Amino acid sequence: MEKIMLKNIGAWDRWIRLFAGAFILSLAFWGPRTPWGWMGVVLMVTAAFGHCPIYTMLGIRSCAKDQVKRI
Repeated sequence: MEKIMLKNIGAWDRWIRLFAGAFILSLAFWGPRTPWGWMGVVLMVTAAFGHCPIYTMLGIRSCAKDQVKRI
């Protein structure tokens, strides 16, 4: 099976990424208003797809083995 687009983020990791991404993105509008706040979009996209390219490179998976699916 191809490793490039397999789900490698578990449920808890997805929720954490979603809320952390929303918080970081909010800093672009209401916090110090720096462009770094847009990095929250990356976390939210990885949470939406359930796949993290950095996890793939490092061989990390936060989801159970039976939950790994092709995206």
